[in-house]
Amino acid sequence: MSSQTMLNGEVTPVKKSRKDSNKVTVVLGAQWGDEGKGKVVDLLAVDSDIVCRCQGGNNAGHTVVVDGREFDFHLLPSGIINQKCTSVIGNGVVIHLPGLFEELKKNEAKGMSDWQRRLIISDRAHLVFDIHQQVDGLQEAEKGKNSLGTTKKGIGPTYSSKATRNGVRIGDLIGDFELFEEKFRTLTTNYTKIFPDIQVDTEAELQRYRKYAEEIKPLVKDTVSYLHSEILNGKKVLVEGANAAMLDIDFGTYPYVTSSNCSIGGVCTGLGLPPKVIGSVLGVVKAYTTRVGDGPFPTELSDETGRLLQERGHEVGVTTKRVRRCGWLDLVVVRYTAMVNGYTSICLTKLDILDTLDSIKVGVGYKLNGKKIDYFPSSIKELSNVEVEYITLPGWNSSIEAVRTWTELPENAKAYVLSIQNFLQIPVRYIGVGPGRDSIIDAGECSCPE
Repeated sequence: MSSQTMLNGEVTPVKKSRKDSNKVTVVLGAQWGDEGKGKVVDLLAVDSDIVCRCQGGNNAGHTVVVDGREFDFHLLPSGIINQKCTSVIGNGVVIHLPGLFEELKKNEAKGMSDWQRRLIISDRAHLVFDIHQQVDGLQEAEKGKNSLGTTKKGIGPTYSSKATRNGVRIGDLIGDFELFEEKFRTLTTNYTKIFPDIQVDTEAELQRYRKYAEEIKPLVKDTVSYLHSEILNGKKVLVEGANAAMLDIDFGTYPYVTSSNCSIGGVCTGLGLPPKVIGSVLGVVKAYTTRVGDGPFPTELSDETGRLLQERGHEVGVTTKRVRRCGWLDLVVVRYTAMVNGYTSICLTKLDILDTLDSIKVGVGYKLNGKKIDYFPSSIKELSNVEVEYITLPGWNSSIEAVRTWTELPENAKAYVLSIQNFLQIPVRYIGVGPGRDSIIDAGECSCPE
């Protein structure tokens, strides 16, 4: 039965536009971050018209390698180096303008060009000020041994300002500057009352932001209307999630999480998109597991194998420069985040890092107090005490960095990929075997059978 509407007292059918079938593609991290989302987004951006960031701030770090040049992105969508692609920083992102301009300058020096006409920033995005970063550091210091290991980029305090309706948005900055000044003074006054040790030169900051307002104004737009219009016009939109599902403030290992929703819900709230426009959801899974900072890590390796993964995988944070903790692939984690995010396919990255191992373990179940559990613990205490059930698979002991097709992979490497696919019951579409843009195998729908 066709939809109908009332016009001038008459019932008329509503024609379904062929553009209604245009869906947004989403790329999300399936573990604790650093899965290689930037490289995947860069690959998919080649066939996209628009790439969007929907949440987080410059606490994220995505690395893209193109023609031997390494680009590091923190606030910018990874697709910005694609000359045919427009990049959108959505309303759910919190923006530190000094950091953004520094990031633009650094990547421009590496060859990123013509970004001025291809970067759009939401007028609803909240601003991260230096005072937020000071507060972040002070709050971490106050926690002492119970600190969470935040990046101290001011992300949490900015989202707190947003939630208490004391935040300042990009639209405030480029609008009535007197109103911006009033809001900024209120923000700094409130913080200095709580934290007397904070040092802020309010007048100097206002002078600095008056200049920022002029620089940023040409890039600012109502991104909600823009994106809806472009989707209706048939444009291909790609959304890049920052951080990862296990760092989601609701579904991650709370409190060792970030301050935003970096699961599928953040795509809708961070860009103003309804769920019905979301199509493919690509979960990016590292072939082993890593995390930065504190928090439970059931499959962590503190032995020679863990150090091997760190060294071969160059596991150092792009943003924090901290060495990442490493462990076996934990499919209990990935199955849980798949429940939350609804992955339609998987991109398995860094498979080549396992090249030298004789055997490889994969976590496939948890026991708590000797009993198998069929849920992912919300309690940090419970998660810290689980016993991991493993399967052991043979390694392939050969380099796969030059492999570019599914059929070329060693049989044991194929078996590893298929064991992941069969456990999750989600197709593995892409397989990363090196750092470059060209080192991702497109397994297709038929090449990697169940």
